[in-house]
Parts: sequence; C-alpha cells; structure tokens
Amino acid sequence: MSPIPFDNSYARLPERFYAPRAPTPVAAPRLIRLNRSLAESLGLDPDWLAGPDGVAALAGNQIPAGATPLAAAYAGHQFGQFVPQLGDGRAILLGEVIDRVGQRRDIQLKGSGPTPFSRRGDGRAALGPVLREYLVSEAMAALGIPTTRALAAVATGEPVVRETLLPGAVLTRVASSHIRVGTFQFFAVRGDIEGLRALADHVIARHYPEAVGVEKPYRALLEGVVARQSELVARWLLVGFVHGVMNTDNMSVAGETIDYGPCAFLDVYDPRTVFSSIDQHGRYAYGEQPRIALWNLTRLAETLLPLLAADETEAVAEAEAAAVGYGPRFETAYHAGLNAKLGLTEVRDGDPALAGDLLKRMAENQADFTRTFRALCAASAHPEADAAVRDLFVDPTAYDAWAQSWRPRLAQEARDSAATEAAMRRVNPAFIPRNHRVEAMIAAAVERDDFAPFEELLTVLSRPYDDQPAMVRYAEAPEGGGVGYRTFCGT
Repeated sequence: MSPIPFDNSYARLPERFYAPRAPTPVAAPRLIRLNRSLAESLGLDPDWLAGPDGVAALAGNQIPAGATPLAAAYAGHQFGQFVPQLGDGRAILLGEVIDRVGQRRDIQLKGSGPTPFSRRGDGRAALGPVLREYLVSEAMAALGIPTTRALAAVATGEPVVRETLLPGAVLTRVASSHIRVGTFQFFAVRGDIEGLRALADHVIARHYPEAVGVEKPYRALLEGVVARQSELVARWLLVGFVHGVMNTDNMSVAGETIDYGPCAFLDVYDPRTVFSSIDQHGRYAYGEQPRIALWNLTRLAETLLPLLAADETEAVAEAEAAAVGYGPRFETAYHAGLNAKLGLTEVRDGDPALAGDLLKRMAENQADFTRTFRALCAASAHPEADAAVRDLFVDPTAYDAWAQSWRPRLAQEARDSAATEAAMRRVNPAFIPRNHRVEAMIAAAVERDDFAPFEELLTVLSRPYDDQPAMVRYAEAPEGGGVGYRTFCGT
C-alpha cells in the first residue's frame, strides 16, 4: 500500500488537459520543514514524510506508488495581455488525496524541474521564494483566509541561476485544486467546447456540488465562483494583503489565494500601494484588487458563454446576471468586515462612511494599517488607550476628530465594552508577515543557511490574534513605514 493514498481525478480527464511529466531528481535533498499538522489532516504519516523515502518523494527524486505526475495546461491574461498557452512551467501535480474531512486536495511539487510548459525556464525554484510562500500561505491560513497550504520545503543541494546563483528548493503545495480562470481560457481560445464542458463539469463536481442537477448548472458555477472571489478579495483588504500578480492564471476557481510570488502586506495605509517590481503602472495595487477580481471573473464568464446558452445574446444575459452579484457581495463582505474591525456588530446607515473616514485619515497621516486597528481594540474599552492610536498618526488630532464619531456609534452596541474589545481582538491581528521581517528571514536562510528566524517567525504567525508579549518586535513597523519596499516574482 502506498504511504500516500492517491486518488487522482484530474489525471482521469482527457490528456489534452495536461502533459504527463515526472519531476527531475535533485542532487542532495534536505528537509527544511514539514508541516506535520497539515500532513495529519491529509491522512498522511508525518514520520514517513520526514524519513528518507518521504523526503525523496517531496524532492521529486522518488515517485510514490499511485502518483500520476503531470503538468497542467492553462492560458491567461498577464497584466491584461492574453497568452494562449502558459501551463505549469515549474510545478508538477503528483496527485490528489481525500483528507480527514472528506475533501479532495491536490499535492503539487513546485520547483520540481522543467515541463513542456516551461518556455525556456529551468523549472526550478530558489530557496527565498519557497520560504516566502511557505510562510505567507501558512500565515494566511492562520488569519482564517482561504488559501493554498504548504506541506513541506526541501532544499535541493543545487544552485539555481537568477540574477545570481541562489540555493534551490522545492515547495510541496496543497490546494483544493489548481484549476484557474486561465484553465477555462485554455479551452475557450481553442474553441474546444467538449473540453470546456468536461472542465466545467469537473469543477462543479469537485467544488460546487450545489450546482449538480440544477436547471442551469453552468450559471450556478459562475455564480459560485463570483461569490467566493468577492468574499476572498474583501478578506485580503481587511488584513492589508497585496497579492501583486492577479493575472487570470493566478486566480483559483476554488476561491483560494494562490501563487504568492511578489505578495506583501501593507505597513502604512495607502490604497495606491504597489510592491511588485514588475507592476510599473499599478494595475494590481492594493486598492485596485476588487476591480481586477471582477475583470478576471468577466474573462471567466466569457469562456462559459457556449455552455450558458446556444443563443449568444441569451448567453451574455446569463453571464451578466451571474456576474452582477459581485459588487453587492464584495461590498457586503468588506463593510461587514470593517465593522467587525471597529467593534460594530451590524452595518447601519453611516457605518461605511465612518470606516471610510478612518481609512482616509490613516492614508493622510501615514498610519500603520495593522497597528492602528489593533490599537483600536484597547481604545474601544479604555479611552485612555487612545494615546497608542494617536501616536500612529502624523497629526494625532486627525484621529481625535474621527473618534468623536466612533465612540457614540460604539455606545449603540448591545454588548459590553469587554466583549467588544475581545471580539475586535479576534479580527484585528497583532502579527502579520511584516515585509522587513520576511526579508530578514530569507536573508538568514539564503546567506547563512540559518533557518531559526524562519521557524520563529512561522511560530509567531501561527497565532496572529494573540498578544505574545515576548515577540512584540515582530509586530513593529519598519523604519519609514515600509515606503518603497519592492518584491520580486522569483521566476
């Protein structure tokens, strides 16, 4: 019996969906970290995974029994420009397992060597981007945001060539699936209606079972993806997350955050913030993310037109009817989330303006996003704690003026101040992956082979809503508020 009980539904789809491809073995695999709790939730034996055979499998040196390694085909819009063929250029799907709660989960090796979709790339990953994705995806999971997960990071013992020689690594990524908006685009651009229908039916069965057997299953599918994405992007904004590269091939139809390449988190609040070095025009800025998500969903809707109705006019009407729900769903999720961050249990008239006024004042006063909302927790119950919030504003009176509107609204809440403060602490994290801390962690690992900062930061971020007084340095903002910080894709 295989130590990994694979059941590979994607490999049972027609072969034009993927290219069979085994991982390329590496010279000297070494386990950096195994996510033992995730392994157990998947029904896997963490002791086997940490042993010689397990590490060989996680590195791509050994293919476990039952695996059907493949590179998935997809297309995509990259910074608004359509590319008809992309595909997994440095990732190989080993297969799928059914986890302990009956959910199907992909197990993918990222950085496992070239594939037919590599487009002159080496198919490898550098250690830094692997550690970044491991840490940030696990931090997002701890924050309660739908995301792919990191099962393991393995050093390869081989260098990869980027601007310089860097140590190589392989990330084992777990996802509800790796099916993207770009996967639908791959079949649509080829006029492959049969393939498109097979893909849509697969996604419905796997991710949207509520659409099985309904009168209009493909409209229900589109409505489901729209609903999940609208709520996902709202949750990104509520923790100050900037994805950085919201191409259609980086949007999961399962509604999970995926592909963490140039991601980062806000320090000072500015909706125009862009971190990615390649996003020169701010297409994927923090405040643009809701609009871009809708743009991507519109591209998905276009691919589904042949399935929605035989008549094109009718199909467009069906697609528009499904997509129109995005705006209201996003606004509802976002404003409910902002209210929770402000200690308010339900959205009333005037609440969106109250939250918007705070954000405007934060932007004008270079206030740190995460620290401001965390400091409001204590201030909600103890007006003398206002000092900690005021200190975050260039002009403290800007906060004072806003608080004069906030406190009367808080007084309308039925629960007592202690309950309000406790509830606020459950939605306003004390700890996020601070960009300067992530960079320091990567530098220690890459330059000194020192993984202690990685382990410590990972531990802190596993409890983002707890105070952790001994780790307060990880909650501190960088000098200068992080202005000018840039991230790189890692490819």
